[in-house]
Parts: sequence; C-alpha cells; structure tokens
Amino acid sequence: MNGQPVHEMAGPFSNMNGYCYFILGILVLAAGYFTYGRVLERIFRPDASRQTPAVACTDGVDYVVMPRWRVFLIQLLNIAGLGPIFGAVMGVLYGPAALLWIVFGCILGGMAHDYFSGMISLRHKGENLPEILGRYLGSQAQWISRAVCIVFSVLVGVVFAVGPAAILSPMTGWSVSAWVWMIFGYYFLATILPIQAIMGKVYPLFSVALIIMVMGILGVMLLAPFADSMPAWMHLPRMEVLPDLDFFHNRHPADFPLFPVMFITIACGAVSGFHATQSPLMARCLKTEREGLPVFGGVSGRIMLEEADIHSLSMEELRKNVGLVFQTPALFPFSIYKNLT
Repeated sequence: MNGQPVHEMAGPFSNMNGYCYFILGILVLAAGYFTYGRVLERIFRPDASRQTPAVACTDGVDYVVMPRWRVFLIQLLNIAGLGPIFGAVMGVLYGPAALLWIVFGCILGGMAHDYFSGMISLRHKGENLPEILGRYLGSQAQWISRAVCIVFSVLVGVVFAVGPAAILSPMTGWSVSAWVWMIFGYYFLATILPIQAIMGKVYPLFSVALIIMVMGILGVMLLAPFADSMPAWMHLPRMEVLPDLDFFHNRHPADFPLFPVMFITIACGAVSGFHATQSPLMARCLKTEREGLPVFGGVSGRIMLEEADIHSLSMEELRKNVGLVFQTPALFPFSIYKNLT
C-alpha cells in the first residue's frame, strides 16, 4: 500500500467512487443473507414437523403464535435500536474501515450469532440465555450469566431511556426526566402485559418508521449527486459518500486504535451478546422452525412439493413423489448392475 490511497491505485477498482462501494456493500449484505444464511440453516437443520414453544406451550401471555412478518419487525427493532445507530455513527470517525467491519461483521458474526441464539432457544422451549448455559455448563455458569445479563440489561435500559429522552425533549418542550419516566413506564407495561398486547402492536409500528427513515436517508444519499438538477423544494444536501477510500488507514481524530476499539464501538449488529437476551422473546412466538432464518437471519427460501415444504417430508414420502427422468433416449442408460441395484 505504501500509504497510497485505494482510489489512486491502479487496478479494476481504481475508478470506483464512494457510491459504488456503498452499493456494493448493500449487495454483499444481501448475498450474505442468501448464501451464508443457508449454510447456517444446513448446520442447524430446522425441522418443520417439530412443535415450537409457541404451539406446544401456548399460554396467551409469553407463548403466542404471531405472524412471521410481525415477529420479524419486532426482532428487527430488538437489534436495530439505539446501540447500532450510535455505534455506526461513532464508528465513522475511524474512516472507511468501519464499512468493511459493518458489512462482513454483520454477515459472519452478527447473523450467525443471532440465528443460533434464537434457534437454540427455540429448541429449548424458549429458554433464556442463562438457562441454556446452565443446562450445558452447570449452575455456576448459569448464575454468572444471570448476573452479567442483569448488569448489562440495567445499563442498556438506562441508555435506551436517556438517549431517546434527550432527543425528544427539545422537540416537544418536555423535560428529559419526564420522558425518562414515560419510557420506563412503557418498559414496565411491555414487561407485565401479554407480549401481543404492546410489543406485538407497538414494535412493528416503530420498525416500519425505522424502515421509512432508512429508505429516506438512502434516497437522499443516492440523489445527492444530482442535487443541482433537482427541484428546489426537495432541499437535497450536497454530500460525498466515502470521500476517502483508503480502507486500511485509521482516520480517528483522537488516534484510537482500530483494534479493538473500533470493533467494540460498532458492536451491535456485527457482534453483540445482548441480542441473545432478546431472541428468546421471539422464539416463543414462531409457528415453525422454518421461520427461524427469515426472523433471526434475514431471509429464507423454501422448496415446495404439492404445497408442502420438502424439509417437512420424510425420505419415504419424498421418494414416492419424486421421479428421475433422463434426457438421453436410452432404455437403460447405465450398466446392468446399476440398473438392478
């Protein structure tokens, strides 16, 4: 590299500007969902015929079957909350290296972590992380995990209350403390009421609002290069995406090291153990195990045979419904031994 910026180097990517890298990052994320997500699913082997906790232990309070789209939106808000937004914003100080960590960290670390934490809970009647650890590592690990979860839940709860309160206070004229009390009141109600009462109704609305905001920001970023030719009422800002394309140079103004500080700053989404405390909530609301990948991982595909997922069929049923037709016009295309066996 010799200190030479990436965009000044010769090669197939020398003419790519920041927008191309940004779009390429989105495409890599999508490809990761479709490819690496399927690898994770093959490792876990979800069984559509196995009863989920929502079906086997339904109680109308914590164990409730909800539509997959609703569970997905709730899980999206569990993950894409205040932490990932603030973390990514602060991570920008490190320069383009943050983009690499967000893209590849989310695929290789975040998706694998969130998928397996949710699916393991799904296989163990929707148990929380401490209970699962206690099952396999003993009571000492269980109590340590409980203490860690309680401490971090308190810290995260305070941040998630004070942060939004500080944002809403100047917008509404109400004090920060008033908003903090209202947010903690919402926490209390969402905890004691059945999951479909508040979380099942309010969380999807917040997720839709988040998606709309993200799409709006994405639209502004893509239209910014054409700001001069756009109508004045659109008020498009003039910006440049990734003006510095040296992905391997630390740009932090305080010279904080890339490793490990950047990876800790941009933790949620890429690698964050706190998501494992949220996934069991949604593991108690899935109808089948085949819904695990689209909810915990992002996307999923199915192969249907007469309106049945082939993963739910036994090998005997599958063999009865699948035939092999050769394109070669031969009566016996193989040897006599192979045709007899």
